[in-house]
Amino acid sequence: MELSIPTRTQKPRTHGLTCLTDTGSTLRDVEAMLSDYADYIDVAKFGVGSAYVTPRLKEKVELYQSAGITVYFGGTLTEKAISQDKFDDLMTYVEGYGVAAIEVSAGTIDIHHDEILKYIDRAKDRFQVFTEIGSKDVDTIMAPSVWISRLGEAIAAGSDYVIAEGRDSGTAGIFRGSGEIRTGLVEDIGAQIPLERLILEAPTQKSQMYMINRFGANVNLGNIKPADVLILEAQRSGLRYETFELGD
Repeated sequence: MELSIPTRTQKPRTHGLTCLTDTGSTLRDVEAMLSDYADYIDVAKFGVGSAYVTPRLKEKVELYQSAGITVYFGGTLTEKAISQDKFDDLMTYVEGYGVAAIEVSAGTIDIHHDEILKYIDRAKDRFQVFTEIGSKDVDTIMAPSVWISRLGEAIAAGSDYVIAEGRDSGTAGIFRGSGEIRTGLVEDIGAQIPLERLILEAPTQKSQMYMINRFGANVNLGNIKPADVLILEAQRSGLRYETFELGD
């Protein structure tokens, strides 16, 4: 049976990315997940600073990479290294695991944006760079113009993708503390930043459906839980009530 559903980009994708956050999957969990759902996952982030304490990290990295999935370590680990003046050590550490991507962010500690741009410049010739903009502190509010300026400057500095912060709880950055999406902010960002280079964090199914309905089946989405990979692909394909009318 052939149904008319939105056309999805195919792996290896440059947009329409599903970016998984892994904060505790065992090696066996990853094997089981990838045996069925590898085609639906493009990026795997070892969330927060968990990569530093993950058992059998090398094996997990290689498992994701064998499925054609880009791997990087969460920005909190980067910020920990920056806070101890060990950014160069971090880059060597990341390369030691065969990881070719790195996240630069300032969601946990206060790093001036000009410094963020310098770290991007230092990393861009060695890594694919993901730069996260926005704070994990629910009380930190930035004007849309500041979001747009910082996201655009990160791209201009050499970042391959920019990420709009939402936390894995969906309670900061482009979300209010209540979990409500800051729709006006998201609209402004989506109108000014190239969608192919923008990853919107959407850790809840409700936020995923909003982003898909607003920006289409091939919007880049981040902070996706392993348990949501299949339902997200169904949502992208217009196979859920809330996205049923989705077209190309």
